[in-house]
Amino acid sequence: MVERRVCTFCGQEIEPGTGRMYVKRDGVVYQFCTSKCFKNMVELKRVPRRTAWTEWCAREKQVRMKGTEPEPTTPSRTRKVRKRVKPKKEAVVDKEPEPEKADQAEDAGAGPEEASVADTEDEQGEKE
Repeated sequence: MVERRVCTFCGQEIEPGTGRMYVKRDGVVYQFCTSKCFKNMVELKRVPRRTAWTEWCAREKQVRMKGTEPEPTTPSRTRKVRKRVKPKKEAVVDKEPEPEKADQAEDAGAGPEEASVADTEDEQGEKE
């Protein structure tokens, strides 16, 4: 059985043994029914939905005018998208204040340098 091919630009069915296949460097394969479609897409870099004579443009116009979904001529693939569930953050339980923090509260009147100097003097006195 012959595989059914559709023109990448205009959307018409391509008869077996006719048309042109264009493969880009990144591996994307385009099928074209005529040189007109090939030139418009590859050489002139036109967008099919903005070109009046393509089926893509006709479908988009039908949606705009009637507000309905167009009838798909080719079966489209749909993917199921899973929603990500963020893990809930656990509540943080306050711990008892550490004794080091209590010492810092007493030295609150002194600047940060003076507090560190006072701590080092106390430590040296304990060693002797």
